[in-house]
Amino acid sequence: MNPSSAGWINKFIKEFEKTSLWSPFDSDLAFYTALKSSGFIYGMSLSSIGNKVVSPLQLTQEEFTKINLLHSLLYCYFKAHPDHEYPQAIEKVVAFYQQIGKGKPGLLQKLSFSKSPTENLEAIINARLHENGHIENTEITSLFTYVLLYIDVLTFHNYVRDSATKLKENFETLELMAVQSCAWSLESKEKPKKYDLVVIDMLQSALKTPIAFASASGQTLTTQIQSLGDLAKQFFVDVCCLGIWDDKVLDAQEIDFLDHYEHRIGFAKDRAKHSLEDLREFSQQHATKIKLFEHANPIKHLYKTSSDMVKLMILRNKNRLIKELLESGELLKLLTLSTVRDLNPEEKQKVKEQLLDVCKTIPSLTLFLLPGGSLLLPIMVKLIPKMLPSAFNDNAIDD
Repeated sequence: MNPSSAGWINKFIKEFEKTSLWSPFDSDLAFYTALKSSGFIYGMSLSSIGNKVVSPLQLTQEEFTKINLLHSLLYCYFKAHPDHEYPQAIEKVVAFYQQIGKGKPGLLQKLSFSKSPTENLEAIINARLHENGHIENTEITSLFTYVLLYIDVLTFHNYVRDSATKLKENFETLELMAVQSCAWSLESKEKPKKYDLVVIDMLQSALKTPIAFASASGQTLTTQIQSLGDLAKQFFVDVCCLGIWDDKVLDAQEIDFLDHYEHRIGFAKDRAKHSLEDLREFSQQHATKIKLFEHANPIKHLYKTSSDMVKLMILRNKNRLIKELLESGELLKLLTLSTVRDLNPEEKQKVKEQLLDVCKTIPSLTLFLLPGGSLLLPIMVKLIPKMLPSAFNDNAIDD
């Protein structure tokens, strides 16, 4: 299964019996725990739910996120309607996203005129993962959008049980509750760093009318959260813990805030401490720095994301790409030269033109033919020599 290619949902359906999506979990909390262990709740899926083997490929965080979101939505549906089949579930999910106005397909997807529910859902999920929600600053939207994807699951959970609910209004309320809770957790720091203050300012801009935790409005909001189910409360507590986790050290004010927060939302005492332990364990297990807003420089983030994407595409099409390159004598010669010296403008233009011709022959690489796609070619040129036989690179050094 390749979640970056068309047809991945049909492949998912073929590979997994519907009962396997919910039967291993004896409660909704057990499923939530598995979802958190995968990293989905933290906005960085590093595995599938329950570490289920879903693909022989080395999947990216975005691809795991797609799979985990689909699994979560189907889990909610089949828990409520165990006698239904996949087609009914897919149609329900599509209808859900259409009603809340999320995951609207882009122009290219609209022009495809797809009539297949699974293809429509693939387009919706892909668009959903790149939406900004209420946060307009692109510097923090990608990671925070991924964190807020669990709001989709919470809202859909209620929707499959009561289709008459005020869907869009409930969705937006939950989303704003999550953002406000995160802002409160950041504001609770005794000595917030400069970067914390920047993020707080961004969140307050997203909220438009931010509420102080100690104010009457803050009390009203936490009372509203108190009326929600335990899964929503657990999620908001996890979001708060994620917001203050960047330095991995809790000061007295942060601990005091978490105690007050869980008390005011009517949650069991010390659940926040357990959430912090879960976050600490996840961080240690994956040897990664867990930080809600990891990329301070959007340009560096864009380059890193683009580089990772191009590298993934090259590796997945390695054999076909090498074959095409070997058949293109002049292009191969120029790429070989690029490993030992900078190409002149004329040579670079030839590489660009001939690489685009090669991309036309490989469906997965047609992305480079789209407007702006040629901007990714320098990354491609940088990566290709590393996968060519060592004879083509005079400066190759064995590891």
